[in-house]
Amino acid sequence: MAQVDITGAPTQAPQTLREILGLGLVLNRTKRSLLVPPMFVPENQRAPFPKFIGMVSVISADMQENHVFRLTGRGADEDPKGVFNINKLTGEVVVSRPLDREAIDVYHLQVSTTDPTGKTVEGPVSLDVSVIDQNDNRPIFSETRYAGEVLEGSPTGTTVMTMTASDADDPNTENAVLRYIIVKQSPDKPSPNMFYIDPEKGDIVTVISPKLLDRETLPTTQYELEIVAKDMAGSDVGLTGTATATITITDKNDHAPEFTHSLFQATVNEGWTGVVLNLTVDDRDDPATGAWRAVYSIINGNTGQSFEVHTNLDNNEGMLYVVKPLDYESTAFHTLLIKVENEDPLVPDVGYGPSSTATVHVRVLDVNEGPVFFPDPMTVTKRENVPVGSFVATLNATDPDLLQTQSVRFAVLRDPAGWLSVNPVRGTVNTTAILDRESPFVHDNRYSAVFMATDNGSPPATGTGTLVITLEDDNDNAPYLYPSVARVCEDAKDLNVMVVGGKDKDISPNAAPFRIELGKQPGLEKTWKVTKVNNTHSQVTLLHRLQRANYNLPLLVTDSGVPPLSNSTDIKVQVCTCKKNKMDCSGANLTRSSLLLLSLVLLALLCL
Repeated sequence: MAQVDITGAPTQAPQTLREILGLGLVLNRTKRSLLVPPMFVPENQRAPFPKFIGMVSVISADMQENHVFRLTGRGADEDPKGVFNINKLTGEVVVSRPLDREAIDVYHLQVSTTDPTGKTVEGPVSLDVSVIDQNDNRPIFSETRYAGEVLEGSPTGTTVMTMTASDADDPNTENAVLRYIIVKQSPDKPSPNMFYIDPEKGDIVTVISPKLLDRETLPTTQYELEIVAKDMAGSDVGLTGTATATITITDKNDHAPEFTHSLFQATVNEGWTGVVLNLTVDDRDDPATGAWRAVYSIINGNTGQSFEVHTNLDNNEGMLYVVKPLDYESTAFHTLLIKVENEDPLVPDVGYGPSSTATVHVRVLDVNEGPVFFPDPMTVTKRENVPVGSFVATLNATDPDLLQTQSVRFAVLRDPAGWLSVNPVRGTVNTTAILDRESPFVHDNRYSAVFMATDNGSPPATGTGTLVITLEDDNDNAPYLYPSVARVCEDAKDLNVMVVGGKDKDISPNAAPFRIELGKQPGLEKTWKVTKVNNTHSQVTLLHRLQRANYNLPLLVTDSGVPPLSNSTDIKVQVCTCKKNKMDCSGANLTRSSLLLLSLVLLALLCL
């Protein structure tokens, strides 16, 4: 509200603001207007309520008494309802309860005037009520515990991690301006101020020198920092929030592995394989990392590649293996030079020293070894059917224990057919039975027997060797014919009876080609004819039809051996009655079969 004094005005002053603004002019209508200033309310006010926060005024020529103020919008007639109220007659605005800026920071309302019928006369005009922030929220870290790590030996000023907190207060006020500080370091050795936090950014950096930041000399590899964030830009009246930072000092390979002893010794029996020694090392780096895990290598003395060394993943020790049996008579003492390194490379300023190598002495103990056959297997060639007692071979077995004087005795260990014997002293092998190439114990013309040699050491030791006899063939088996039965129809137009073939247990040149011919009985050539098909088969043919009956046809087969062997065989020929493709041989007490099957059999034999 304001009062305006007009100098030189008429004696009777204007009575209304309309008259003052119109300078005495009478207007048909002057629009009314509302004066609605912005209003401000501090949050968290205490009772009593309601509290006056401002006033809305009407700028008009007249204000009728029956016109009233009306307040609408969120916080008035919309949720949250009833936070603000307006005096209908005076326009005074009040707040009815405490406000929370972090819930609603500005209320956007509308003010209007209405007549008694509810018709709007003026407005609506916007009324903004801003909630003034109070420092009622502490800084909050997103986590209560943070974890970071820094490599040992890192330069001073190395950033380890960043910790930030948030404040729900007004970011445009110091209520939300945060500052960070480290209030406690645990442990506090070697210095209570090993780390520094940027008060504004929250970056934690190293303060300790790289030389002192040594994982192997620090009292622990983990440090805990208690971090406080304070609002009000860190002033004494600011509110605080707390979190913990755990910083791990990580390892780098700045220590070479070192053997616990410069000399290791082991003893092993000759002929044995396996682990003979565990090599122990010290490494100050972090266990179970590539900077700690050891890799072993034999750099000298492993002639013949008899040794290998592998890492025991459980304890980092080197397990020395004998992978090829050692021979006492060849070398009774071995000297190995073994080196140990890490899986990861060392840092540039660290190298492997003399302690990263060690000498290993391996002493080989003499063990009584069994005799060794030479050659093994021994192969000889003999003709079958040699006389019993014939010489076959002389076994050769020597004792590898050259530094001992020992005798060797021989014995038969496995002789499947029981054909052989051995002189226990001289090792000569002789036959005790006829050697038969056609025996089921002979495979691919070869017969195998196993012999044993035993020395007189303490305790005695044995060795085994194999004798393989290749048997040459004798013509000691006469050939024979197949099949032994043939069938033919009594009215058959085709007088070919069958194709017979010869077989022989012997092999070339004592077997095929075979000569197959009629037997010596007179008159056979008038009824039968034998014609050669190939080296093993011949065709038997009737020269004329025969009556239904069973006939025995004597055939003679002879092999090609020198001298040749012959064999006489009677072939049974059944002459049957054939009707409608069926063969009736019931008179011969034989099973029936079809002509088609007979033809197929004959055709197959002809093709052999």
